[in-house]
Amino acid sequence: RQRCRADGRALRKLPVHVGLVVTEEEPSYADMASLVVWCMAVGISYVSVYDHNGIFKRNNSRLMDEILKQQQELIGLDCSKYTVEFANQDKTGQVLNCQSTLKVLSPEDGKADIVKAARNFCQLVAQQQRTHTDLDVNVLDNLLSSTNGFPDPDLVLKFGPVDSTLGFLPWHIRLTEIISLPSHLNISYEEFFSALHHYAACEQRWGK
Repeated sequence: RQRCRADGRALRKLPVHVGLVVTEEEPSYADMASLVVWCMAVGISYVSVYDHNGIFKRNNSRLMDEILKQQQELIGLDCSKYTVEFANQDKTGQVLNCQSTLKVLSPEDGKADIVKAARNFCQLVAQQQRTHTDLDVNVLDNLLSSTNGFPDPDLVLKFGPVDSTLGFLPWHIRLTEIISLPSHLNISYEEFFSALHHYAACEQRWGK
């Protein structure tokens, strides 16, 4: 635990929101739980977990159990509450002793959420509560339900051989740094921290 905190402080920059995207067919609850707990232990405020089949989201209680177990192993009895949110669901829980928030996402929280937001905006226009000229980036951001209260991801760690994020929050990753890793299976803390170190060393030009 102390090592994680020290590592987080040692980085030149730490992402505020990290997306953990699994493109492999057989996701591992234990390995994903390790990644989530490590993110929170180094001081990352927001974490999104995503797999393109929605397995983690459908089995979020199993993932939560594994996170609780590993959190206990990492920091022992010294733990307090933080909010765990499952996108489009009313579920909360307690895990780690830092002010971090977790969302478990699936493809329905990507393109489908954009379609839903566009439909809602059209309804507002039809009801004369909005005009078509009101639509801009901020308005659309506010209409998206899956990431309500979350900043856009600074960093996505993509696991697996597929050279794609497979529908992970397509609206929100315009400026996101994406780092590909071979697999999340049996991933070590050293591999995870190496990716954070790589991110910290990147010069982001914001499209310039």
